[in-house]
Amino acid sequence: MRRLAAVLALALAAPAGAQVPRLALPLACALGETCYIRHYPDRDPGAGVRDHACGTASYDGHDGTDFALPTLSAMAAGVSVLAAAPGTVTASRDGEPDGDFAAGAAVAGRECGNGVMIDHGAGWQSQYCHLASGSVMVAPGDRVAAGTTLGRVGLSGKSEFPHLHLTLRHNGVTVDPFAPDPAATCPADAAAALWQLPPPYQPAGLLDLGLGLTAPEYASVKAGAARANVLPAKAPQLILWGYGWGVREGDVLALTLTGPKGYSFAHEARITRDQALFYRYAGARIPSPAGWPQGSYTATARLLRAGSAIDTRQAQFRVEG
Repeated sequence: MRRLAAVLALALAAPAGAQVPRLALPLACALGETCYIRHYPDRDPGAGVRDHACGTASYDGHDGTDFALPTLSAMAAGVSVLAAAPGTVTASRDGEPDGDFAAGAAVAGRECGNGVMIDHGAGWQSQYCHLASGSVMVAPGDRVAAGTTLGRVGLSGKSEFPHLHLTLRHNGVTVDPFAPDPAATCPADAAAALWQLPPPYQPAGLLDLGLGLTAPEYASVKAGAARANVLPAKAPQLILWGYGWGVREGDVLALTLTGPKGYSFAHEARITRDQALFYRYAGARIPSPAGWPQGSYTATARLLRAGSAIDTRQAQFRVEG
């Protein structure tokens, strides 16, 4: 800790030609909509877990920031990994298969999977891991600007979900870009962050919600399988479901469905254990022998913690005869 504090003090006092890099978002996505931060760097020096906001959105010893995609179909569609700051590529690797670790294969010595290392000068480096097989577009010696495409988000190396693992280092020491001073108390001062625009902190959230005739398989939900948005008026039941990340015991997923002629359905599912990913659903029975009122329906999912909503999602559906 003392070594890193001293390193940063020297870096921050360096001349203008050797400035600390200011990081841009390293994915071509809309944070909070088409991608999200699953894990932050772990700042707890012991066996515990603590992120820069005094939360637990990390795991013991995690040394980077995980920018995740909501589904496997989003990965298949292709999301570009971007250089977070200008510099020179010093290392790259491609050809590692996607999904090996998730399928149970050993990945010792290739945990990063397909990756890129960039030297930003003055001892600063950024590392990009888990890129898609065959997607890496740069090679050692290439000069890149902030925003240059390096490859695509994948599932290579030691990865169980599609994401980019970004690690920032100075003189070989890992630096938390949300709180670069290891002695800083939490919650960290956003003004001290090394981001051009510090991403808002969100410890948990919703990734998707849907409405259908039956409850989809969890694997299908995680994959992001296509589904109908027009449902039959004579359906005996409609199933409303929500999918998200980072829940803790005691959180509540509130599901509501509203439609024509004052139709309303509500259900609350209490979370009974901490979960990295979660999926809950509830069924609404056909309201009358005549069927469901035809027209537009609004499905809403709210994730509640200590009575306050920390995330909300809505989707529109139609019921037709």
